[in-house]
Amino acid sequence: MKKLINFVIIASLLIGGVMFSSCSSSPSEEELRQLDDLKKSVNALDKQISDKKAEKAAIEKQVAEKNGKLQQCQSDQEAVKKGLGN
Repeated sequence: MKKLINFVIIASLLIGGVMFSSCSSSPSEEELRQLDDLKKSVNALDKQISDKKAEKAAIEKQVAEKNGKLQQCQSDQEAVKKGLGN
């Protein structure tokens, strides 16, 4: 997430610098192409972030399920030990 924010800030500074240093009032074709490329990059990074968040949530769910099973096994083990008189 921090990399994405840094990327957007750097891209904004570069685009802003180009816009302020140019003499024309409208962006050139090259500037428009660069802006379009940056927008595509940001969209791709946003999708990657969403995918990773979904993957993280799925893994956390699996961990929670396994922790629940582990606790149940430990409870069963204690019950067996008590039943055997240990």
